[in-house]
Amino acid sequence: MRQHEAVIKVMEEKGGYATLGFLNQNVLKIAGCEWKTKTPFASIRRIVQNERYFFKIRPGLWALNSYKNKLPFDILPPRDVPKQKQEEFNHTYFQGIIVEIGNLKKYETFVPNQDKNNAYLGKKLGEITTAAECYRFTYEHIIQRIRSVDVIWFNVRKMPTMLFEVEHSTDIKNSLSKFVELQDFYTDFRIVAAEVRKKEFEAKLSLEVFRPIHNRAKFLSYDDVSSWHARMNELATLESSLAL
Repeated sequence: MRQHEAVIKVMEEKGGYATLGFLNQNVLKIAGCEWKTKTPFASIRRIVQNERYFFKIRPGLWALNSYKNKLPFDILPPRDVPKQKQEEFNHTYFQGIIVEIGNLKKYETFVPNQDKNNAYLGKKLGEITTAAECYRFTYEHIIQRIRSVDVIWFNVRKMPTMLFEVEHSTDIKNSLSKFVELQDFYTDFRIVAAEVRKKEFEAKLSLEVFRPIHNRAKFLSYDDVSSWHARMNELATLESSLAL
């Protein structure tokens, strides 16, 4: 079996689409395909960019050309789907890959209750998170404020290690105001958005009210997050092969 055929096989078994991270975890397991290279993950990245067989749906998410008209509604919405609905699908997708990164890093992961039934790559967000509720690690008024944060990673002590807000078009200032609630905790904060919003993020973060979190709040583009997801899955594959 040729290498691109192994990638196609994994995608077909997944339903015609897959994240690059999922491919990194599963393509090398396909029997009958040899990867005579020291950089198989780079080869996979190159293969999915072959427009003869594949097309890109979102950063980090690829599909087979032969499945373009068969993909689930939430994976590839028809063009006539309202813009707001398409943004919801994108929002859930990035929540999902952030959750998966957190799971790979051995954190407990949480999404707001109102998001748990949202579809993520054939599952519900609530099926891939590991914390059923937002832990009561401090005063209730603070918990009420941050439990709507898009993704929270908790450490083994049930304390929030990192908070993520995915911002497609909403006001970044609102997310930063949630982060400020945890200024007294050893917590980092990430705004995830399109690269074109980075300057807006920097301008908002420079406001005096956000000075307490200025050094702990960072910007991640959609491409940054998808690359992080792919790399974490590469690492998981390598560790598994070495029985670490």
